[in-house]
Amino acid sequence: MDGRDLVRSMKAVGSAGTAQGLRTVRASWRRRRADAKGLPARGPERARAPGPMQEARPGPGGGTLRFGRSELTIRVAVNGAVFWGWDGAEPEPSYALAGPCPEPDPRAVLEPDKDGGWRVVAERVTVVVSRHGAVEVCTPGGVVLRRDLAPRWWEQQEGGAARWVQRSEVTADARFFGLGGRASGPRLRDGTYRLWNTGPRRAFGPGSDPLSLTMPVQLVVADAGTHLVFHDTSWDGTVVLREGEVGAGSGHDRPGACEVRMDGGPLRCWVMVGTPARVLLAWASLTGAPAVPPAWAFGHQHAGRGSGGEQGVRRIVADHQERGLPLDAVHLDVDHHAGRQLFTVDRNRFPKLSVLAEELRRDGIRLVSAVDPAVRAVPGHAVYDGGLAEDVFVRDASGRLVKGMGRPGESVFPDFTHARVRQWWGGLHAERIEQGFAGFWHDRNEPTSFAAFGEPTLPRSARHSLEGRGGDHREAHNVYGLCMARAAYEGLRRLDPEQRPFVVSRSGWAGLQRYGGAWGTDVGAGWPGLRASLSLVIGLGLCGVPYSGPDVGGCGAGPSPELYLRRLQLGAYLPLFRTHAGGPAGPREPWEFGAEVLEHARGVLAERRRLLPYFVTLAHVASRTGAPYVRPPWWGSPRDRALRDCEDAFLLGDCLLVAPVLEPGVRRRAVRLPRGRWYDTATGRAYEGPGRVLVDAPPSRVPVLARAGAVLPVRGDDGGLELEVWAPVRGRTGGGLVVRDAGDGWQEPEIERYVARWEGLRIVVERQGEDGVHAPSHPVRVRGLGEGWRQM
Repeated sequence: MDGRDLVRSMKAVGSAGTAQGLRTVRASWRRRRADAKGLPARGPERARAPGPMQEARPGPGGGTLRFGRSELTIRVAVNGAVFWGWDGAEPEPSYALAGPCPEPDPRAVLEPDKDGGWRVVAERVTVVVSRHGAVEVCTPGGVVLRRDLAPRWWEQQEGGAARWVQRSEVTADARFFGLGGRASGPRLRDGTYRLWNTGPRRAFGPGSDPLSLTMPVQLVVADAGTHLVFHDTSWDGTVVLREGEVGAGSGHDRPGACEVRMDGGPLRCWVMVGTPARVLLAWASLTGAPAVPPAWAFGHQHAGRGSGGEQGVRRIVADHQERGLPLDAVHLDVDHHAGRQLFTVDRNRFPKLSVLAEELRRDGIRLVSAVDPAVRAVPGHAVYDGGLAEDVFVRDASGRLVKGMGRPGESVFPDFTHARVRQWWGGLHAERIEQGFAGFWHDRNEPTSFAAFGEPTLPRSARHSLEGRGGDHREAHNVYGLCMARAAYEGLRRLDPEQRPFVVSRSGWAGLQRYGGAWGTDVGAGWPGLRASLSLVIGLGLCGVPYSGPDVGGCGAGPSPELYLRRLQLGAYLPLFRTHAGGPAGPREPWEFGAEVLEHARGVLAERRRLLPYFVTLAHVASRTGAPYVRPPWWGSPRDRALRDCEDAFLLGDCLLVAPVLEPGVRRRAVRLPRGRWYDTATGRAYEGPGRVLVDAPPSRVPVLARAGAVLPVRGDDGGLELEVWAPVRGRTGGGLVVRDAGDGWQEPEIERYVARWEGLRIVVERQGEDGVHAPSHPVRVRGLGEGWRQM
């Protein structure tokens, strides 16, 4: 234990109470003692570089290049993605891949290049390898998007995991995005970003790093093209980014730089090139289609502590209903468990939980259960005893159970990297389903210590199955939350096959979208936390996790009425819309901020309900294309440098541009528009992009602009589906998709394609089908028309 560890331990004693704090200190010492015994001592290291190229062997989709001290395999897949791995690294096994590795593209060939190098030419990308091991990713026209210098390894002379570093250069105008959920963004500026899932030590905001869901996934956007690069290793690491600089006048360009350092694992990566939409499509085909949540999950969800019992739940539901505030789900924190023991119910406070769940369901409200991975280490508890019998818990190198501090107290943790353990854990959800729960949110599953927030729970030397390969927590830590989400999702599929599972996780890794979404916990309640919330959602979407959202209201000191309302307005346009009440700072309910805030909140929730059909459509589009619901403004115009630097607005699908208010006292704000005509949805006024415009942002709403020609499915006044059509520019057509979800099950939805066009002095809206053109299947309301125009 070093000095910093001792300081953290003493803080834990003071912050968590003497008994809990002392247990935390003991667990911290135990963890470090286990690492000292269980991990090999890092001794002398030997540096290694690839050396000169000696041989090239063509193969399917590319080939293998042998250097003096290493070997590089390059393979282009049929989906256009490029894989390369050093030292014999292959694409599998990988927790990121949704299934078997895509087949190689037979059209891609390895051929000689200039100066003794080689290249692989494919339809969408050309990869050039120099004779010393540098790798260039080029567009089909030969423009270099990325240049990876020859890597370096530091190997233990006595064996063990080798550290490595990969330095890269990108074009001077390129901007970096991604790396999972980051509070500083969505554009990632110069700095060091750690790749180690970490629960926040306190309420986070811009500058907090790392957070609970990191990924070695970069999306790089430049004038010449967009590319995604994924370094497929789950070990601890850092990414150092430095943006380039375009020379002014006759000045020289300075390229951007990226340095990836990993403590171990294979040096292998995937690269996808194209438009942002094409890149995310290739990424989804590789890592899996995003799961479509049940329809109710797009409504207003509310999370609160379960300490109020059944009467507390009924009271919060009644408070919403009496004030005309729509509510679709209530989340119960771990307080509803008996003694915080998983998969139990406190019968004193919830004597008839299943009856309550059924009553709420009849009112259109679902119950969602919080689940932590920590299992209280107390004999007599069914989950603990059953886990011991099945040998499912993580052990140390000597075979003893690893114990750490979870919310229940001293706890043990399932090894979710074992298929048998995942099946066991999934089966435990039968009790939850029997109690009437419709969904699950995973908390503290990095996993992180409860008493010393941000501190890891498991020692790095803890042993894991890793699907039978065997390894330790250094490799398993970042995928622990991902595997827990998989266990729950697959268990729910078995137990309730007629319903789409609802699983949101605090932690995860690349591929989390296959099993559900993510929620951002402990975001600061101040104005900086509001900006961090938007950064988190956009960053996750660009890494392939489209369903996410922060806790509205934030964590820490209670927000002002103005800030609470602005947070509510932002949350209403994000995929996961969850208000959160309770905790040390007290409740955060709209009616507690006064009559004006309550009235505006009623309008915000009504607008969210009106847009539910649009969110359902976006979910099915994301499942088929990988395109996130929430997109940066440059999504359709990646060459627009001004849009690449815009971080205070976002596109909701293709149709809406949302400009949230992120600073206090704002009643009018500037909005940067992508190319085309945009209508202010509140006033109907038209604006022409690209450019910046000033629009009103009164306390009652945030600016939302609709693209000319957009066809949006919305909920009409009678509760039925209605088409909201925004007038296209004369001489042009518009259109949109409508996906009619059959409910919360797996029935194939109906997909309708609509076209809007001018015909004389009227706008005609038609539904296009395989058998021809038809009249719309739903009522149509055309907006954005000037005087004298007629609609159809």
